[in-house]
Amino acid sequence: MFKRISILLLLTGLLFTATRPVSAQASGPVYIIQSGDTLSFIAARFNVSLDELIAANPSINPNFLSEGQQVVIPGLEGVTGVLETEVITLGDSLRSLSRRTQVSDEQLIKLNRLVSPTELYVGTNLIIPTQSGQASLNSRSSLGTGETLLELAVKQNSELWTLASVNKLGGTWDALVGDVLYSPTGEGGNASGLPSAFISASIEPLPLVQGGTEVLRVQTPDGVTASGMLVDHPLHFFKADGEQVALQGVHALLEPGVYPLRLEASLPDGSRQSFEQMVLVTDGDYYSEELYVPVETIDPAVTEPENSQILSITSLVTDTRYWNGIFTAPSVYPDQFTSRYGTRRLYHGTGSELTIEGFHTGLDFAGGEGLQIFAPAPGRVVFAGPLTVRGNATIIDHGWGVYSGFWHQSRIDVNVGGMVQQGQVIGLVGGTGRVTGAHLHWEVWVNGVQVDPLAWLNQAYP
Repeated sequence: MFKRISILLLLTGLLFTATRPVSAQASGPVYIIQSGDTLSFIAARFNVSLDELIAANPSINPNFLSEGQQVVIPGLEGVTGVLETEVITLGDSLRSLSRRTQVSDEQLIKLNRLVSPTELYVGTNLIIPTQSGQASLNSRSSLGTGETLLELAVKQNSELWTLASVNKLGGTWDALVGDVLYSPTGEGGNASGLPSAFISASIEPLPLVQGGTEVLRVQTPDGVTASGMLVDHPLHFFKADGEQVALQGVHALLEPGVYPLRLEASLPDGSRQSFEQMVLVTDGDYYSEELYVPVETIDPAVTEPENSQILSITSLVTDTRYWNGIFTAPSVYPDQFTSRYGTRRLYHGTGSELTIEGFHTGLDFAGGEGLQIFAPAPGRVVFAGPLTVRGNATIIDHGWGVYSGFWHQSRIDVNVGGMVQQGQVIGLVGGTGRVTGAHLHWEVWVNGVQVDPLAWLNQAYP
């Protein structure tokens, strides 16, 4: 009797299961799951609800996603293909991306929820729909002065109307001098939206961080000279291994936000090509502290002339690069720090009401009076002498706008104009100037800006 009931119940369950409707997989553009993705993150990224996303993908277990799985994104009418992610690079703009990928401006704006095309900051991610079998246009060029679109089409082994069509021009007459155009044929090198005088251009690391050292690399045809501006600092490019390289520091107190980067190419015929793009600067996440120091060491009448003196020395750019590879620590105790770069400081003048704000411009090493100080890299001594705030100080020019400063010394063992080698003793640790105790303060300047020296101990620049 019990067996008959059990069998009956089982058959009833199977019948119910067999007649229950199964949700069909929805149609629409597909996103490929990346490492670390969750359905909640994907839903937020594409501005759909989590319930809608789950309903559109009944075969996916929300709790067990795996890299490489395909997720259908609902609610994107008119969008098809695979939704891929690209990192915005130098030269990319809404127009160049639309031309290169053959995706409409409207779709790019909708997918990425752009309020303005100027939101395409270097280093940020952009969603691009790609179609099976459709390749991006990788050949780029631009019209020279007096050149017609027909002449450019002949150079690119293309057709006049093809160039006008793929570049979404109003007609064959609509191309402008210097405008970056793409072609399905020809050899145009790097596919970015850079002017044709730039084979490639990059800035690293991204995003920019307060106190960081940025490396800009440019490749150009022979005879083309690069220049530019990052935030408010002129860039100085030097030739190295077939590239032109510039180093630039990001000030520790620069407010997080977006700032302009401008690159310019001077051609042998006297003409110039340039472009400007916004780059993102992020917070360095620095600590804060308060110090009590002799009042004369924070008196603007003393500090401002001294700061100007140091800036005038470290703003000069030497064409020769003296160093090669990673810097070495200048201290006897290379990994023992008493204060790190970037710390926000409030200085109180002892016995007075004078207070000033600032930040720690270098890296402090542990160690007392009389310990040796070593040159972290080869260079030329450009300053050696006493200062009120910095005490007995030495400055070494490493070339290409890179300098090291060593403050508070008890003794200086080098002379201005002399060359030093990596590891050479340049002086002894002391407690001169604005200090609360004997220590070695080392700072690194890159094109007129103090940067985090620790980065120079961890990687080779450029």
